[in-house]
Amino acid sequence: MAEAMTIRPMTMADLAVIERIQEANPTGAQWNPIDYLAYTTTMAEIGGAVVGFLCVHPLPNGVDGRTEAEILNLAIDPAHKRKGVATALLAKIDFQVIYLDVRENNRPALEFYRKFGFRKTGHRRKYYHHPVEDSIMMTRG
Repeated sequence: MAEAMTIRPMTMADLAVIERIQEANPTGAQWNPIDYLAYTTTMAEIGGAVVGFLCVHPLPNGVDGRTEAEILNLAIDPAHKRKGVATALLAKIDFQVIYLDVRENNRPALEFYRKFGFRKTGHRRKYYHHPVEDSIMMTRG
């Protein structure tokens, strides 16, 4: 039987594990972990170990009074990918409209977000670095 997953807010104690998860995902965002504290960052734990995190930026003044947010980063420990961690984190987002950017060549992420109702709404040239790559802008809601 699989262990239960817990979703909880980020704390200062999570800085090292966020850094480790980022390093294990070299094409993902590579922020200074303390910067995540300025946003709404949630952690996924299994058996007391952090296995992923999601950083969301709530946006003010949504269109037609709808609540809006932007996903800034979603990263999962490689040993726990494709086990429902990203799905559990995404399910906790409580906004009516959600925006995000995905590397153009990140097919698994594009498919994942499409499965959850995101659609392509734009394209940004050379948006990402290390390596330089275009972004697909996506929106749900």
